[in-house]
Amino acid sequence: MLGGVEIPYHLGLLGHSDADVMIHALCDALLGAIGKGDIGEHFPDTDMRFKDIASTHLLQAVLDLVRAEKYRIGNCDFAIIANQPRLSPYKEEIQQSLARALKVEKSQVNVKATTSNGVPLFGSGIHDGIAALSVVLLEKES
Repeated sequence: MLGGVEIPYHLGLLGHSDADVMIHALCDALLGAIGKGDIGEHFPDTDMRFKDIASTHLLQAVLDLVRAEKYRIGNCDFAIIANQPRLSPYKEEIQQSLARALKVEKSQVNVKATTSNGVPLFGSGIHDGIAALSVVLLEKES
C-alpha cells in the first residue's frame, strides 16, 4: 500500500499498521504544521488498537485535528525514494487517491518518485527499502 493504492510487488512493507509510508509522511507533515508532534506520539506502535490499521484511518484522525485548529490544506508535495518497484506508472493513481482522502483537488497534490541510484538506503547497506517525504501548506481559515 502506497498513498492508499495497492502496488503489486513480491516484497511487502513491514510496519505496525499497514505501513503506508506516504500516508505516514503526510500525517507527520500535517501534525508538524499544526505543532502537534508526530505520528508515533498519536498512534504508538505499542498500542494494539493500531495493529494492522489502514493508514487512511490514521490520516482521517489527523485531518480532524487539522480542522479543529481551523486550517485547510493549500497543497501537499511528496517525494518517494525506492529502487523497486518502479512507481512512475502509479503516480497519477496515488495522486488521485490522496486528493480523495484529503478532500482536495488533484492539482493540490504532487507526487514525485525517484531511486537512490544504487546507493544503499539510509547508510545501512540495504538496497530494498522505501522512504517518503511530505511537505504541506496549510491555510488558516478566517
